Amino acid sequence: MPKTRVLVVDDAVVIRKIISETVNRDPGLEVVGLASNGKIALQKIPQVNPDIVILDVEMPEMNGLETIRELRKTYAKLPVIMFSTLTGKGTVTTIEALTAGASDYVCKPANVGNVTESIQRLESELIPKIKHLCPGAVVPAPPRLPKAAAYLPSQRTDGLQPVEILAVGTSTGGPNALAEMFKGFARDFPVPIVVVQHMPPMFTALLAERLSASTPVKFVEGQAGMPVLPGQGYIAPGGKHMVIVRFNGKPVLQLNEEPPENSCRPAVDVLFRSVVAAYGAGTLGVILTGMGYDGLRGCQLIRERQGQIIAQDRESSVVWGMPGAVAEAGLADTVVPLSQVCTEIHRRVKLRRPPMPGGLTH
Repeated sequence: MPKTRVLVVDDAVVIRKIISETVNRDPGLEVVGLASNGKIALQKIPQVNPDIVILDVEMPEMNGLETIRELRKTYAKLPVIMFSTLTGKGTVTTIEALTAGASDYVCKPANVGNVTESIQRLESELIPKIKHLCPGAVVPAPPRLPKAAAYLPSQRTDGLQPVEILAVGTSTGGPNALAEMFKGFARDFPVPIVVVQHMPPMFTALLAERLSASTPVKFVEGQAGMPVLPGQGYIAPGGKHMVIVRFNGKPVLQLNEEPPENSCRPAVDVLFRSVVAAYGAGTLGVILTGMGYDGLRGCQLIRERQGQIIAQDRESSVVWGMPGAVAEAGLADTVVPLSQVCTEIHRRVKLRRPPMPGGLTH
């Protein structure tokens, strides 16, 4: 198998050296180019033909945000991981980078004891993301699900229960996918929306602000005790699991810090379990681009309770890990490009009640 080719872009010689040593230790990866700023990086891309770019934010001449915007004009699909101390401070930099087209981000090790510890951090945080983002890389297989009682056939349209809630799970590539999906939503969307996007604390609040500003849906970062209301979007806060419980018959949000699931907190599976318990067959689950398989078991529960599931397709996903696991397990009612997910959601949500007189729809 050919090695995955990595271009490292950082103005610090020491950082370039540490990343190169860490990457080259892996038998499936190799550093094929180094650049000290974005301008040089853009010149090197056609020369070294990388499979992925590791990109710093703060650099002279052309910084990382300027570079990713320029890079995306020519290389729409080339994976880019933003690698900076700024991506770990809870600033808007991470959201700006992802919005500009970055595939993922990793916080540059800071205040660590020595080079060995820095390399260990990179091996545990950067290397797995490189492998998941690059086609052909060997990644862990999702768990084998126990045999389901009887899933209804895919693409079913008869016998569906009215949709009462939309539950969305996503990870790598999710911020852009969410913005793309929600920008086409009706302003009077008739059911609540709950979302898990794998992000650290503080970033999820920024994501909610960005989605509220760029889409017709009002989003907030979920807080304990919030009522779950139609047309309102709730983003699970980083570092906490978000669940829905019934209080006096009415759905409200609760948060907890129970152990991570699938190495994630918040976890899609945790949210989906609670949604199924609260809404049963009225659940519409959506799995968008993301690394790993979080959401797989939650989708199994949705199907067992006769709810519905939409999965994003491989071609439009930054990483087809999460939606791919759901699709390959036979759990998705439909697998569609990101550009069609909004239309598919609206089609299914409108099944919840008949058209109004005169041909108008809700």
